Amino acid sequence: MDRLIYTAMTGLKHIMEQQSTTANNLANSTTTGFRAQIDSFRAVPVLSDGLPTRAFVVDATVGTNFNSGVINTTGRELDVAIRDRGWFAVQRPDGTEAYTRNGNFKLNENGVLQTQDGLTVVGDGGPITIPPEAKIAFANDGTVSAVATNVVPLFTNLIGRLKLVNPNDADLVRGTDGLFETKNRQPLNADATVTVASGALEGSNVNVVEEMVNMISQARQFDLQTKLIQNAENNATKAGQIFSLS
Repeated sequence: MDRLIYTAMTGLKHIMEQQSTTANNLANSTTTGFRAQIDSFRAVPVLSDGLPTRAFVVDATVGTNFNSGVINTTGRELDVAIRDRGWFAVQRPDGTEAYTRNGNFKLNENGVLQTQDGLTVVGDGGPITIPPEAKIAFANDGTVSAVATNVVPLFTNLIGRLKLVNPNDADLVRGTDGLFETKNRQPLNADATVTVASGALEGSNVNVVEEMVNMISQARQFDLQTKLIQNAENNATKAGQIFSLS
């Protein structure tokens, strides 16, 4: 009974964590550039002086689905989507570099290119500043140019280039802010092979149908583990009654 309770208890705990992950994936099914989180678990025997008759559940992998999402055309000049592999580099408030697939950018009051959360988008030479009254354009290689609309004739001014990186997926981890970073937290070098699409955004790679099926399966597993604990309690009660008769 002790083994049964211990296994069911740890199973319940980690099923709840799986449900939390599934709920988070579903909540971000429409978030631009979101990467679904993946959880898996394994059974580990409890080591003691006695026989290895008990086991508990531990996290085997907390990973990320790095498959690309669908690219949707928006027509907005500050929307950029990465084709296939690659990441945008942004600067956190503490100065460290992080990476995202969300290319829904904006300009702050000083004309600096930022994410919607106010993080500065990193260019090959630092922050990218757009002059006032200019129309911005992104080339396939991430080059940023601005066309002045307040002078005649119109002329194109090369502003800079987005810092686009392409690390190995195994070298990236998800931070607490939802952005990705390298395991050693060191900035990556730009990769000239990464290409972008202007006037478009990449959707989330969450499969809503699959996540809903996972949620139903996890609810059934939770009920099963709960019933195992109830059965163990009933067995203990019956055993106590038998011993009281002797």
